Amino acid sequence: MIGKMRKTRKVLIAAALGVALLPAIFAMPRDADVSVADVMGNVTLVEGNSARAKDASQVVVWLVPAGGAADSSATRLLPRAHYRMLQHDKTFEPKLLVVPLGGVVDFPNLDPWFHNVFSLYQGKRFDLGLYQAGAVKAVTFDRPGPSFLFCNIHPHMTAVILTVNSDLFGVSNRAGHVVIPHVPEGPYSVHVWYENAASESTDPLQRGIVVGPGENLLPPISVLVARHDASHKDKYGQDYDPKASSPAY
Repeated sequence: MIGKMRKTRKVLIAAALGVALLPAIFAMPRDADVSVADVMGNVTLVEGNSARAKDASQVVVWLVPAGGAADSSATRLLPRAHYRMLQHDKTFEPKLLVVPLGGVVDFPNLDPWFHNVFSLYQGKRFDLGLYQAGAVKAVTFDRPGPSFLFCNIHPHMTAVILTVNSDLFGVSNRAGHVVIPHVPEGPYSVHVWYENAASESTDPLQRGIVVGPGENLLPPISVLVARHDASHKDKYGQDYDPKASSPAY
């Protein structure tokens, strides 16, 4: 009987210790030994006359761990947040949105009229159909690359959602300065995208960088700009109905 009581006591003590230790175990920081740094750099847009463009904004730069392991610890596996592409005053806001692969984008209609968002040419292909003021629809972007967005009612409404296979990205400002925050140490390949880039200027821009203690700078990035035809058809391949500018829409 005494032996049984001692055994029961040991089980109870072990259970109590286990319960006491659980909060401490879950409170332990993960990857505490991994340092992070901000990676910075500058991009230059070069126009056909070899002159630098005054506005070097909207250039996307992202980092992929060496070997392309997009699901490594460097990409910070966190629950995907919902991003937003607004429809407001018959425009998309923002004009450029960058999301990691698998990210979800909400499309709220903040206008007092109907919209019909679609993307049928590259990247993620979808058609949200006609929906009214105040409604919200969502799309999961599970295909890398640019998705060019249009409204089937308003031809001047255009935007781009760029899906990248990384959580580590930045977008240049007007001066061409770009910052990729909180990058864990390690080797990465550098990728660059610009909507109006000449196709031959993008492939050579996939370079390498090793992030470590101290100042971390991107290699020099120069993008040759090409002129693209901005005209487009509706989702049926037809010219837009001129009645689309009526107040009802």
